[in-house]
Amino acid sequence: SNIGSISHWLDRGGQLSDNFPRDCPYCGRSTTITASHRQVGNVGLGYDNAHGGVMAISVFVVCPNPECKEFTLSVLLFKAMMNPSMGSYLPSEFPPLAAWQLIPASEAKMYPDYVPKPVRDDYEEACLIRDLSPKASATLARRCLQGMVRDFWSVKKGRLQDEIEAIRDKVAPKTWQAIDAVRSVGNIGAHMEKDINVIVEVDPTEATMLIQLVEYLVEDWYVTDHERDRQLDNIIALGEAKKQARKSSSQTEGRTLE
Repeated sequence: SNIGSISHWLDRGGQLSDNFPRDCPYCGRSTTITASHRQVGNVGLGYDNAHGGVMAISVFVVCPNPECKEFTLSVLLFKAMMNPSMGSYLPSEFPPLAAWQLIPASEAKMYPDYVPKPVRDDYEEACLIRDLSPKASATLARRCLQGMVRDFWSVKKGRLQDEIEAIRDKVAPKTWQAIDAVRSVGNIGAHMEKDINVIVEVDPTEATMLIQLVEYLVEDWYVTDHERDRQLDNIIALGEAKKQARKSSSQTEGRTLE
């Protein structure tokens, strides 16, 4: 679902495999991307330069979901060499030297409005700068995590560590395991109890773990809760409709007997 996985599905010739799985960042649907849903282009740097042979590969992917059809654009930069028989450049080293997610600007998932706007804003910015500044990204993700704990569970104790402890008995065991797994990792765990706005040193993997935790909790708390309420409201509405129908039917039968 991200640019790293796109590079994984590129072969040594810079071509995408026939089929690869992907989650659309717009509609969230899990799909299998085929040749009819993508367009790959490449260009090699033909001029003598300080870095030797390099090439850029652009990847357009269109969501197969007929209700979505949004496209994404990624660009990957590779060390490359000229293939004389083909008259074109081919990647010579993997993974890519650099990768950019151009459209959309990051891998952030698009969450609905019932997820609080400050949570969505911090999450989207954390995703946007994850590769550029992992430590700033992790700081935003920690603030996002605290915002969710305070909003969803109405817990406010000052320190994120204390607030996480306060919900231990309120969340599902698996949810707590996920939170505990992340807070025990490296610098994340060492700084969970400090001011969430203090920028701490973390590596890109740790920043990614924090973002993934935020995504999991948004799904587990807000999205699941909203879907459950929606389904229960539908059942209640159906029950009320049936009750009214029976009431109307009884009244009609009573008038007929008279």
